[in-house]
Amino acid sequence: MSTDVTAFPPRPIRGVRGLYARQTGGCPCDFADVTVDFEPWEDGFVFEVAGDAVVAGHVSQEELAGFHAALVAGMREELAEQAAGRPVAVAVVLRRTGIHEVDSRDGSFRTAGRRAVRAAFADAYGTGR
Repeated sequence: MSTDVTAFPPRPIRGVRGLYARQTGGCPCDFADVTVDFEPWEDGFVFEVAGDAVVAGHVSQEELAGFHAALVAGMREELAEQAAGRPVAVAVVLRRTGIHEVDSRDGSFRTAGRRAVRAAFADAYGTGR
């Protein structure tokens, strides 16, 4: 890999929101709302939940863990697309998780993760990619 290409993220990018809210005339609807920080780190991708992270909404710990796993999967997918040809050295720190008891599902969080990565790239480079 070329040494003139800086790794993503080039600097801390904090308070990035990944929101996915899709309302239809009936069910199912989708909702996921996360706030994350992208911190420069060692090579690769690391995900952690901040010790003081806020969860807005009520689900079981098992469901919450599933939502977070889907969030990570969406982030990894989007990073693979956005960072093509660019090294990734990022620690993603989850600060807030917003949940709707009926409309939140794994797919909602996967999409929110992808949107958070797109927003971080736009902040870092002015656009995606």
